[in-house]
Amino acid sequence: QVQLVESGGGLVQAGESLRLSCAASGSIFRVNAMGWYRQAPGKQRELVADITSDGSTNYADSVKGRFTISRDNGKNTVNLQMNSLKPEDTAVYYCNFRVQTTILRRGDYWGQGTQVTVSS
Repeated sequence: QVQLVESGGGLVQAGESLRLSCAASGSIFRVNAMGWYRQAPGKQRELVADITSDGSTNYADSVKGRFTISRDNGKNTVNLQMNSLKPEDTAVYYCNFRVQTTILRRGDYWGQGTQVTVSS
């Protein structure tokens, strides 16, 4: 069993910053990719950013240059630094870990979601 706990959401004004964190615990052999997704009301969940085990990153075009994803492998955590926030960034943000619980068994795990609201 793997649990992900997110923190750091909140209400900010346009142009301000927030930092999201997500920590994994439980039966973990190795964490491969880590990522952040978001879902706005009435929209599908979309990838915001992800990072591989070797540190390669990928960002949605809408957040490039404003958001930075990072990971701490020793602590099984992933962070999302969000700068220059815009009202269109308002959504529930979810972390996602691709975890090997044993050398042969792997699965996708999700955090509970944290609300980010950006006012204009």
